[in-house]
Amino acid sequence: MNILRKQFQYNYHGIVFILICINLIAYAATLFFPMTSFVFGMNFYGLLHRRWWWQPLTYMFMHGNPQHLLFNMLGLGFFGIMVERAIGSAEFLLFYVVCGVLSGLLSMALYFFTGLYGITLLGASGAIYAVLLLYATIFPRAQIFVFYIIPIPAPLLVILYSIIALANQVLGFRPEIAHTAHLFGFVFAYLYLKIRMGISPLKIWRDTYRR
Repeated sequence: MNILRKQFQYNYHGIVFILICINLIAYAATLFFPMTSFVFGMNFYGLLHRRWWWQPLTYMFMHGNPQHLLFNMLGLGFFGIMVERAIGSAEFLLFYVVCGVLSGLLSMALYFFTGLYGITLLGASGAIYAVLLLYATIFPRAQIFVFYIIPIPAPLLVILYSIIALANQVLGFRPEIAHTAHLFGFVFAYLYLKIRMGISPLKIWRDTYRR
């Protein structure tokens, strides 16, 4: 048996709610102790000089401002609850952590090789973009209402977000946002689905909209 595809027994424990609570508590901590963002965010000083090895995990729970926190938690709640119910809490947590950690590490590697040594990476965006791709794979016919009025099929939204993130990164728009983490979230979600679950999101989307 391929150990990478060994399945967990299905269970549902409301992991999304726990993750949201951890994010809220972590943000509250930054309001009283501002250095918390630096210590638990991901940066080269912590990783290379202080060996704060927890940063690739804890950066996902740190946010720079209320808007960043709000939009990420809305995305996690909206997409994450349905995904967790579909695949089970253990699988969801593994998926969330693996995609979040790897998207953060690859983003930091890219920053390193481009000379951006002063970056502190914060936020759950990479993991949440991964959840969005998984949501669009499980529910390929789902409609997401952008601005509450424009219905867009979930797979198309993933493609549009990918294009927007790539364009913003290449053109340098909104440099305070880690566009690479968003893109890498999609990349690692796709690889996770192919390697662990043996499914191809692109094939599912193509087959769905051929009918």
